Amino acid sequence: MTEKEKMEQQKLYNANYDQELADERFECKALCQKYNALPIKDLESRNKLIKSILGKTGKRIHIEPDFWCDFGYRIKVGENFYANHGLVILDAGGIIFGDNVFIAPSCGFHTSGHPIDFERRNEGLEYGYPIVVGNNVWFGAGVQVMPGVIIGDNVVIGGGSVVVKDIPSNSVAIGNPCKVIREITDADKQKSWDR
Repeated sequence: MTEKEKMEQQKLYNANYDQELADERFECKALCQKYNALPIKDLESRNKLIKSILGKTGKRIHIEPDFWCDFGYRIKVGENFYANHGLVILDAGGIIFGDNVFIAPSCGFHTSGHPIDFERRNEGLEYGYPIVVGNNVWFGAGVQVMPGVIIGDNVVIGGGSVVVKDIPSNSVAIGNPCKVIREITDADKQKSWDR
């Protein structure tokens, strides 16, 4: 079994010293670097390039630079996807974003992790567990989502949260570690945000 096959099957794999995976990461990061250097008003070129980096996209997506990922093809985003500056996606484990996902600045989605014991970690071994994000999810600034997390539909994750466990649909969650603080209700539709 190749190291890439181990990665795709959520087994420990050699991330640092496997040439096939290293070449894929270098190629993807070169594309990210090119994307980040494009003129900010050249939306057509930016849109075309980001769609070539990611594995699957909806028609309407927008990612502000700087954006970085490891492989790109392991990322799937739905329709009406928006990410602000500073998005980092470590996508070895694969990540799926639903429709209408909004991501504030400086967020990270980390499917990769390393063994706790230093002997295997020092050998360059790691794992990748998938992250799944439902529809209509809003991530506040600085949110970090860890390997293997599933986030349901219609969720708000408060800024600065570190999400280490699944978050159910129709909820507001915040904190480190991130915890559900309440459900989203019809009363939230009545709130006026204009002071």
